[in-house]
Amino acid sequence: MIEKVLKTTEGRLLVKIPTYLKEVTLGQMMEMQEKHYLNDMDAISILSGIPMDELNNVRNIDDFQVFGDAVHSLSHQIKYLYNSTEIPSKITFILGEKSTTVNVIHNLSVEPAGAFMAASDIIADEINEHIKQYGEEHWKEHFTPSLKACCHVLAHYFYCRATGNKYNEYAAEEFCEEIKKLRVTEALPIAKHFFTCYPNLLKQKTSFLQLLRQYWRRRLVSIRLRNSNT
Repeated sequence: MIEKVLKTTEGRLLVKIPTYLKEVTLGQMMEMQEKHYLNDMDAISILSGIPMDELNNVRNIDDFQVFGDAVHSLSHQIKYLYNSTEIPSKITFILGEKSTTVNVIHNLSVEPAGAFMAASDIIADEINEHIKQYGEEHWKEHFTPSLKACCHVLAHYFYCRATGNKYNEYAAEEFCEEIKKLRVTEALPIAKHFFTCYPNLLKQKTSFLQLLRQYWRRRLVSIRLRNSNT
């Protein structure tokens, strides 16, 4: 971490931001990626957790130089992380007051079936969007999944393992809030595994399971409509 006390129009402000990716959460990286026009001040605000309104009251803009250098260093580190194949052996979640450790390296399969289908949909949508924008030729060489998609895939992968609950698609989606708390150095290599090492998740054609899932969704909608009409 790098920290500095800055003079503001109202007094002093302690600003502290990470200098290494292992200190950055997936949620922070997602927030930065989702900004269309991210500048150094936006990044400093996200990484420090200090609202932009407070940073705007710092007297001397030059005081942010040291933080700007740290932001640029982090941007270079994330490029190397995308190429990393080192998957963590275990992940620890803090759920409420309970700490739960999940072994990863010995069980890199998306289970149960509902989680598998949800993850496959997310991956297929992400790849199809990439191909739509950049073309199909050599797409695997240039494809980089968004951190948002990575977060959702990990939520379905970890939900049952971390909570001990039965699989529920909506609860798994809500589990994204816990996934965002993971260090990006933990989360991204695991997510990348599912995007690159699971060819059966990358098929663009509609599988029997997907057809079955679509049928049941249409059936549920039909039942709800009939109930509402009665």
